Amino acid sequence: MTKLQVLSDKLAIGFSIVCVVHCLVLPILLILLPPFSGLFALDDKMFHQWMLYAVLPISIAALMMGYLHHRSYKVFLVGSIGLTLIIISTTLGHGVLGETGEVVVSVLGSMIIAHGHFRNYQLSRVKHETQ
Repeated sequence: MTKLQVLSDKLAIGFSIVCVVHCLVLPILLILLPPFSGLFALDDKMFHQWMLYAVLPISIAALMMGYLHHRSYKVFLVGSIGLTLIIISTTLGHGVLGETGEVVVSVLGSMIIAHGHFRNYQLSRVKHETQ
């Protein structure tokens, strides 16, 4: 197991957590702390695009490295499904999916990506320890 794969899996999980926090916690903060809404307000579309630009190459690289190491196509498939959901939520946005739909698809995609990377890390570690 390479340090690059471990770092990539951890970064992808971290980005997924940031996305979930952004989608679920930020709206609550904006309601509870209206005077600070200018500080918290990020262009939602821009935020999702930048997250996609960060997550996509890191996730693909980590999932591919993991697959080459542990040969579990299921982990690669799970991660790919999560990435596809994030791509859908970013490209279609709330204009097509609606506010709730965009949040649901984004959060679900982020959770699936995080799970895929967690399994990728676990399987790679187990494979590494048995060699």
